[in-house]
Amino acid sequence: MSAEYVIRHGAPTLAGLKTGNLFPCSFDDRAAFQEDLRRINQVLVPRGLRLIPLRMEERKSLLYLFRPAHLDRDLANETAQTLLKQAGYADLRQRTCLRELSKRLQAREDFPHEIGLFLSYPPEDVQGFICHQGKCSKCTGCWKVYGDERAAKERFAAYKTCTADLCRRHADGDGLECLTVPTPS
Repeated sequence: MSAEYVIRHGAPTLAGLKTGNLFPCSFDDRAAFQEDLRRINQVLVPRGLRLIPLRMEERKSLLYLFRPAHLDRDLANETAQTLLKQAGYADLRQRTCLRELSKRLQAREDFPHEIGLFLSYPPEDVQGFICHQGKCSKCTGCWKVYGDERAAKERFAAYKTCTADLCRRHADGDGLECLTVPTPS
C-alpha cells in the first residue's frame, strides 16, 4: 500500500476536513501489508491520525483513516450517542466503539448504518437514513442527506476539491507528511 493510495482515499481526513475515511485495500502478503501500515502510521500518529484495519479477510482489508481527537468530539454529540445506544453500543468510549464497529463489519458484508457517525456524516443524516431506510433523502453525495442540504453540498464540493488538490500536490512531489495537517492540541 502506497502513500499515494492513502492520499487518494483519505485526503479530506488528511487535510483535517473530516474525522475519518473508510476504504478497501487489497494485498498479496499479510506481513508486508502490516509493515506498510506501521510505516504509514509512523508518519500519521505524530500528526494526530491513525490508520487501522476494521475488517480483514484473506487478501483484503477495510481500512479506517481517522483523527482520534475528532472522533471523540463526534461521538460525544448527543444525537450520535443516542443512535449508538439504539444500535446496541453499550460502552460509548472511542476504543470500545471502534472494537464494536469492527466486530459488526467482520460479521456481515454490508455496512451498519451507524458507520456514518465515524465518517463525519451529520448525526441528523445518519438518523434520517435509519428512520427512512435509505429512502426519501433530499440529495445524495458522499452520503444521503436528510438535514441541511446546502451545507452537505458544500462539504461534498470541499471534499472533492481537497482530494484533487492533495493528489496533484503529491504528484508534484509532496509526501504524506507534508500533506497531513497536524491535529491541533
